[in-house]
This record gives sequence, structure tokens and C-alpha cells, in this order.
Amino acid sequence: MITIEFIVIILCLLVGTRFGGMGLGLISGIGLFILSFVFGLQPGKPPVDVMLTILAVIGCAATLQTAGGLNVMMQFAERLLRKHPQHITLLAPFTTWMLTFLCGTGHVVYTMFPIIADIALKKGIRPERPMAVASIASQMAITASPVSVAVVSLVSIIGAQHGVGQAWGILEILAVSVPASLFGVMIAALWSLRRGKDLADDAEFQEKLTDPKQREFIYGSTETLMNQRFPKQAYWSTWIFFAGIAVVVLLGALPDLRPAFEIKGKMTALSMNLVIQMMMLIAGAVMLIACKVNASAISNGAVFKAGMVAIFSVFGVAWMSDTFFQAHLDELKMALEGVVKSHPWTYAIVLFLVSKLVNSQAAALTAVAPMGLMLGIEPKMLIAFFPASYGYFVLPTYPSDLACIGFDRSGTTKIGKFIINHSFILPGLIGVSCACAASYLLVQTFF
Repeated sequence: MITIEFIVIILCLLVGTRFGGMGLGLISGIGLFILSFVFGLQPGKPPVDVMLTILAVIGCAATLQTAGGLNVMMQFAERLLRKHPQHITLLAPFTTWMLTFLCGTGHVVYTMFPIIADIALKKGIRPERPMAVASIASQMAITASPVSVAVVSLVSIIGAQHGVGQAWGILEILAVSVPASLFGVMIAALWSLRRGKDLADDAEFQEKLTDPKQREFIYGSTETLMNQRFPKQAYWSTWIFFAGIAVVVLLGALPDLRPAFEIKGKMTALSMNLVIQMMMLIAGAVMLIACKVNASAISNGAVFKAGMVAIFSVFGVAWMSDTFFQAHLDELKMALEGVVKSHPWTYAIVLFLVSKLVNSQAAALTAVAPMGLMLGIEPKMLIAFFPASYGYFVLPTYPSDLACIGFDRSGTTKIGKFIINHSFILPGLIGVSCACAASYLLVQTFF
């Protein structure tokens, strides 16, 4: 019966991913219904705390976008790239990494792709080199951002364990995930410097240039934010957002600054979940008032829509998986506890594969990390293999990868004949494996 129930979950994930994040959340409801009504499992608990924290972060980031703060960040990034075009392959991934790190979502970097392609083409650099690794870097930064859905989810999951949250707060997680993520991006970028043929030696590319229309299409247009001027409120919103992030990190680092309340006879500091929620709501409110943001336009932005889809997918997937794992916890512990404890890297493999199934780092974590803790994996191992939550580059179906392919007018960033041999597979594997190795060494050395 356990096997059949697990197959139901896998089928729901496979079918759901065909319809994107919303489909994943909705179809997970079908799996939950089958588990409860057909197999008689008691429904688990939906991750309400995680969802509310995500909602607060998305509301703040969407207000920042509406105020023009995201455009300010991207203009600064473009200025850096155009100032050093010869280093585009190294600078582009760190630029997209930083944008995601600051904003908490990889969906903010789409505007950068045509800019990166334009700079590479004008410098005679194969666009695939900076573009593919830039797309990978934009997703790898999710595990390093203090306001990303994935980091918020991991903080909530670990903090829910008795006594664990005090030892592993957001600052400890970021102290490992930030350098590990940057290391993985750096190695992937260095590998990308010489990937593929130079444009002058690429027969397929040179053949395209023989057609005047193709040549005009490839070299004709210039995408830029350099000439745009933004109102002063756009700059204010950027600093307000940074200030909100700084306060979150400060309160995570210094628990004594947070108010304490008596819970079950013990004084306990206010949880970081609630701190993040409060500070993101406050930062959004200050932007709304001080920057003259059109409140009705906030929900129409790309960040808000992407965030709501993420909440919905986390809701359905986590609820369905929690129902299964809670019902069979004792059996799973007997079968897997010894293996997982002696070989914790098996957790990383499961997390990586589930991430591909659900196309979301946060959804993969909410499905797999609680199970890992229940099976006796140390919390520090969850942090050590945090980078493995990014596995959805394996098949080129994620929106940022597809957008990257579309913006490369040269056609060098592409999906191969065998699907799996696409432009993102090698930089993704290199980046994630190196980040996991660095993360593991940091955890073992300092914690």
C-alpha cells in the first residue's frame, strides 16, 4: 500500500509540472483527496507558517518592483557589464546572482538576458558562454537570499523542531549558503570561459550571417536600460528594501533584540518566521507611503504573480507529501533511518530529484526536508546539502532557461537533439555539485 500511495504522489507531481506551478498545486489536491478518501490516510498539515512568510516577502518585493526599484538595480548591473564587456562570461553570472540574492526570486533577471546577449555579440564572445551560466546563477542564488522562498522555508522547517531553531537561525544558514553558492557559480563561470566554439569558428553561426535578414536579426537591435531615467522614489524604494533585509539579518543574528514571550513555562524569543513577516510588511508599507506607489498596480507585476504561483505550489505539494509521511513515519523510519544516517548524501540525491519533479526549490524542501528530520538526519546536514534543492535545470523546461534561449538571437544557447544535452546541463551540474561540496565542508569545519 505504501508503494501504491507513493506512486500516486509521483504521478500527481509529474502531471502537475506539465501545467506549471498552479497546476502543481491544484493537481496535488487530487492526490491529497485520493490518499484521504481512497486509502484512508488522515490529512497532514498545510505549511501555513511558510506560506504566510512567503506572502509577506512577495508583497514587499512586488511593491519594490511597482515603485521602480528593480529597474534601478538592473540599470546598475548593466552599467557594470558594459564597462567591462571582455569579462562578460565572469561578470554576467555574478550580476544575475546578486539580483536574485537581493530580491529573493530568479524571475527578476529576465531583462538582463537580452543585455548580456547584446554585449557578448558586440564583443565577439559566444553568447552561450555568459547566458547559460547567468541563468543557472540566477537560480543558485535562491539558496543564498535572506528573503527567498527557499531560505524562508528552510528556516521554518528547522525552527519547527524543538530546540533546533535556536542553534540554526537564518544567520547560520546564510553563513554557509552564501559562500557555497558563490563558489559554485564561480567554478561554473570559469568552466564556461572556453565552452563551445568561438563565433568565428562556428560554421552554423557563420552560415546564418550569410543571410542578410538573419544578420540584421542577430546584430540589429540593442537592448538597454542605460538611457532610462527613474524618479527619485525608485531609488528610495531600493534603499528601503535593503534596510528591511538588513534588519531581518540583524534580528536573526542577535536574538536578544527580539521580544521574548512565555511559552509552556519557558521564555522564548519571537520566532524568525514572524520577524520576517513583520519586517517585510513594514518595508512594503513604507515604500507604499513614501514612494507614492499605485497600490492597485502591485498585484499586476511579474514578481507578485510568480510569488503567488510559488505559494500555491508549496501549499499543494507540502500538504499532500506531509499526509503521506505522517501516516507512514514509523515504517519509513525503520526502513530508511539507518541508510540516511550513515549515508546523508542520499538525502541530497532525493532532494535534487524531487526539485526537478516540482520545479521549485521551496516546494522540494517542504516535501523532503521534514522527512529528513523525521528520519534522524542532523539539521546541519540539511544545510550542508541545501544547494541540492536546485535540480530543475536537468530538463530545459524552467521559464528562466526558456527565456534565456529565446533572448539569444545567435542561437548558440539551445536545446540539443537529445533534449538532455542542452546549454544549461553542464554549468548546472558543475555549479550545484561544487556548491554542495563547499557547503558540506563549511558545515563540517565550523559547526
